[in-house]
Amino acid sequence: MNHGNSKLSEQSLGLKTKPHQQPNLDGFVFTKRLGSGTYANVYKAYKKSSDQREVHAIKCIKKSSLNRASMENLLVEIEILKQIDHPHIVKMLDFQWDSNYIYIIMEYCAGGDLSRFISTRRMLPEFFVKRFLQQIASALQLLHNHNISHMDLKPQNILLTSEEQPVLKVADFGFAQYLESSVVDTLKGSPLYMAPEIITQRRYNAKVDLWSIGVILYECLYGRAPFASNTFVELENKIKSDKPIELPSYPRTSDECSALLYGLLQRDPDDRISFDEFFLHPFVDLEHKPSPECLTKATSVVTKAVERDKEGKKEEAAKLYGDAIEYFVPAIYYETDKRKKEVLRQKVKEYMTRAEILSQVSNHNDSCKEQSKLVQYAQSKPEVMEALQMLHLAQNKAGQDNLQEAMDLYEKALEALISLSKVEKDTQLKKSLHDEIEIYLKRAEDVREKLRNSKDEKEKPASSQHRKPRFQVIMEEDDHNTKTRFNHWTTFFVIFVAILFGVVLKLEDIWMMISTR
Repeated sequence: MNHGNSKLSEQSLGLKTKPHQQPNLDGFVFTKRLGSGTYANVYKAYKKSSDQREVHAIKCIKKSSLNRASMENLLVEIEILKQIDHPHIVKMLDFQWDSNYIYIIMEYCAGGDLSRFISTRRMLPEFFVKRFLQQIASALQLLHNHNISHMDLKPQNILLTSEEQPVLKVADFGFAQYLESSVVDTLKGSPLYMAPEIITQRRYNAKVDLWSIGVILYECLYGRAPFASNTFVELENKIKSDKPIELPSYPRTSDECSALLYGLLQRDPDDRISFDEFFLHPFVDLEHKPSPECLTKATSVVTKAVERDKEGKKEEAAKLYGDAIEYFVPAIYYETDKRKKEVLRQKVKEYMTRAEILSQVSNHNDSCKEQSKLVQYAQSKPEVMEALQMLHLAQNKAGQDNLQEAMDLYEKALEALISLSKVEKDTQLKKSLHDEIEIYLKRAEDVREKLRNSKDEKEKPASSQHRKPRFQVIMEEDDHNTKTRFNHWTTFFVIFVAILFGVVLKLEDIWMMISTR
């Protein structure tokens, strides 16, 4: 058995093979097969010398199946994995070879791949997708800094450490290569996620990975790839078409998310978003990616908030508390220790309550009794914490007169909370949840009214003009052939009655019922 501590070459890996045998690596017990491909199979294996049943994934490449091109790809893959160390890239622990196989020993990811995760859930909530995208973008940033293009980014090559609180890791660098400029080459990658320039021109650069990210983002949000086809010819025709990419009307995505999708899914690579624009995009928001640094930043900002609070600078303190929460939420997501996670949730509860009180006082609102009961509910519900974060951001945006951004945030947060209220079994919690939703619905309607009033003064972006707002209901009166608006409180009353009586209807169905009356 040979170990991977020497310089790689075709000769050192021994291309001359003996008759085929099943993979058998000294020191490991192979169990089930995790995946298979043209040149290799991946197995789950236990290390014999480990007292704690240390688990690994071992990629076994048959030497007899390798041609010169695939051998070169393998050498590049191993060299890349040797130099890359990143929390969101699968780590290569060692590589070995014998007379029949080359073995790449990697860390084991117990949560399967992103493709399976999407198929079992169909469509993922946007805030969930954003967390996933931040992790993928972080890995891509490191690769880009090393002039490495993955060339085969797809959900099947993105692994999850677990199903409960998954950490994503980019895997399978079999097609990866160093790209500093445009190259001419053969088809590389998986057709459904392959950039158009690879299929149509065979000339491409590193931006092919950005297209693949766009397809993955689309599939996470809508449950299918944008050019899903039954044959390669059908796929090729769709990709060659001049018809612009269209996003489905449901589920509705935020303006920031939609803008990113349009930027990534540009057929012409010159029109496609750049790497720098991608990494700095507000939806990617790498500044708030769950990481160890989030807690440090949160602590620093909240210290300033407490100081301003003591000085009586309530408005400034409220904003700083909100900024700190933006770091605390991903810090909680990142933390794996349950006890520490609970301590952080308690802290966030205190800061959110204080920010709410200060916000109400600074706005001369006498409703200080509204102290958020949702905060208590959020202690054991990360998705509620995400929604609360969006609500606080919405309030900040509204205070800065960024009305459209505020409205988008209100709509997404309220939709998430209404969905959660449908499945909540605790009667008291359900009532508290409904009370709080009603409060924020009123605030959202105030923002909607301001938006409507400012429509004549400031033209709205074309991308948002054709959309029908989620909280706007229009009824046609056949007798007079004119349109009149329903009172919005009637709409909200219908929604809450439906929720309270356990009618499991999607929000979009409710709008459809009312608008077609």
